[in-house]
Amino acid sequence: MNPTAIIKTNRGEIELELYTADMPITTGNFITLAESGFYNGTKFHRVIDGFMIQGGDPNSKGSDESIYGTGGPTSTIQDEFVNGDHLTNTRGSIAMANTGQPNSGGSQFFINLVDNVALDFDKPPFSSKHPVFGRIVKGMDVVDAIGKVETKAGDIPVDPVIVESVTIVK
Repeated sequence: MNPTAIIKTNRGEIELELYTADMPITTGNFITLAESGFYNGTKFHRVIDGFMIQGGDPNSKGSDESIYGTGGPTSTIQDEFVNGDHLTNTRGSIAMANTGQPNSGGSQFFINLVDNVALDFDKPPFSSKHPVFGRIVKGMDVVDAIGKVETKAGDIPVDPVIVESVTIVK
């Protein structure tokens, strides 16, 4: 049985199943960061209705919005590219955000609001590679509500969406 992650936000809770068997590096990194409290106090700093919500940047704990989206842990992780119908960027999946360069994922993640299979490594246009490492099992209504918040320049929510805690249940 896969572990779950409960992301408690100021807008409600999101529960995710993590694909530890298929994506051990990515899920291991996410679990380690969550258990260390890394995500506590971060914000969903990028929200695009009809696309995705993105969080996990430690720079979003501060008020300097010009650096939101640029932070991460002190190291990055190796990309994991594994085939599987459940490992595709479909509505409700969680994927590792990266800079577009190989092995550049760290702490930032996004949750797909719609099917975004063009973000898969093995689907056209083949230029985007965002590994899926889990899916929503409860709280998609919370994710959808976050996806509808008012945003300003840089797709930053006008009223912050704060990650209060991430709890791993094994």
